[in-house]
Amino acid sequence: MYKLVAFDAYGTLFDVYSMGQLAEELFPGHGQAFALMWRDRQIEYTRLVTMSDPDPNGSKYYLPFWELTIRSLRYVCKRMNLNLSSDYETRLMDQYAKLTSFNDSLNVLKHIKEKGVSTAILSNGSREMLDTVVESNGLKPYLDKVVTIEDIRLFKTAPQAYELLLKAFPVKKEEILFVSSNAWDALAAKWYGFDVFWVNRLGHPFEEIGNRPDYEGNALSRVLEII
Repeated sequence: MYKLVAFDAYGTLFDVYSMGQLAEELFPGHGQAFALMWRDRQIEYTRLVTMSDPDPNGSKYYLPFWELTIRSLRYVCKRMNLNLSSDYETRLMDQYAKLTSFNDSLNVLKHIKEKGVSTAILSNGSREMLDTVVESNGLKPYLDKVVTIEDIRLFKTAPQAYELLLKAFPVKKEEILFVSSNAWDALAAKWYGFDVFWVNRLGHPFEEIGNRPDYEGNALSRVLEII
């Protein structure tokens, strides 16, 4: 049915909220709130960069995802009145570079490859970030390509970001299944024309605009039922 299954990286294959454990160690009593606000600010910065200059040749405000991640970290610490020492910043960013994958990520990718279907990551992350986190989790042998918006300097949800998959693989839109745990990402991919699987681990409601995704499950492993 599908020739390519493309995955979002952060939050879908890799657990961004696992940062809360280290944050709790560094900032007792604030770990969970810190992790949530850090992630929200990071995504907000990608939107500001892209929406403020959606030039097809790339936003003039573009900064690599790694840089936006650092700056969002600094903002959140100021917002929450937390003392971010240079040591704390280094520890948090080192931890982010080597996020752990969800328990089922490796197994899902392996089974899809065994079925002869191509696999890819499509992410806002910079190439160096993605190479590091993919390698550290042992996923590289089960991914045909890691596609990053770094090449176009426009973050998701710009349609040019999703178009990168059509440039990277000889497939049509209808031959791609896009998988994301982020409702906003799933929505934009659906708008672009992909079939979409939304990994809804926390049982959240979907967005109140746009069409619902084609598939939904509470674990990444549910993708295998579709393939």
